[in-house]
Amino acid sequence: MKKLLWVPLLALSGLIQPVANAANDEFPFRVRYPDVEVMTTAELGMRFNEVLVIDVRSKYEFDTLHVKDAVSVPLKTGFGDKMVQLRDKHKKPFVFYCNGKTCLKSYDAALLAAKARLDNIYAYDAGIFDWAKAQPEKTVLLGRSPIKPEDMIDKKRFQARLLDPKDFAARVGDKSVVLDVRDRVQRDTALFPFKEQRAQLDELKKIDVVIEDAKANKKTLLVYDQTGKQVEWFQYYLENKGVKDYYFMKGGAQAHFDHTLGKVVLGSGDKDKGKDKAPVGKN
Repeated sequence: MKKLLWVPLLALSGLIQPVANAANDEFPFRVRYPDVEVMTTAELGMRFNEVLVIDVRSKYEFDTLHVKDAVSVPLKTGFGDKMVQLRDKHKKPFVFYCNGKTCLKSYDAALLAAKARLDNIYAYDAGIFDWAKAQPEKTVLLGRSPIKPEDMIDKKRFQARLLDPKDFAARVGDKSVVLDVRDRVQRDTALFPFKEQRAQLDELKKIDVVIEDAKANKKTLLVYDQTGKQVEWFQYYLENKGVKDYYFMKGGAQAHFDHTLGKVVLGSGDKDKGKDKAPVGKN
């Protein structure tokens, strides 16, 4: 009985809590998925040839950067059925991964596989960037492997290429080429009518024509997507093509609409219009 009391007593004394908090800080969503077994970078490295690594991100993200020998199965409708079919061909344990510690796809993929009654399922929740840093020889970047650590684009380099919607719009003109890389289903309205070109990220021939036009005429390439997320991957392609003069719209088309039309908050009601509100949590 005394032994059973040690854990709650330690928790109450604050000796266990800092350790738990440290783990939750690095992997904040593990607590939401207590039934998902995770694999660390070191463990995956040791068991690399014993498991089947499955990339559950978009095909474009996979084509840009992925774990060597990984299988691409984007997380979407019918995922569970695809895992059952894949298990018929591969008896190895499945290890799912996505973009990192705040990406939920690896956890969700593990749950769907378990729901399909598969066993030996893991989530590698450290993600592709931690893997690329730790295992460059087992990483593929734009079809090349091994990669060089300096080929990885860090947050600082990406942010240096961001312009807020107002500054982005101010640069649209004779000295620039604007490229809309949103998917067709996202293109409800052109942000810069008659001043932009359109190509989805997988339409590389179209994109190459735009890139060569900008380079040949020494114009700045201005690129925007829907929310500012996909351009992070597109930056690798631009760097690989030797483009030096380019910028992205911070927050994408959604940020542009928020800036020009005002951000809409559903359920705010007319009663709050015209009132000055203090920031949440401040008096």
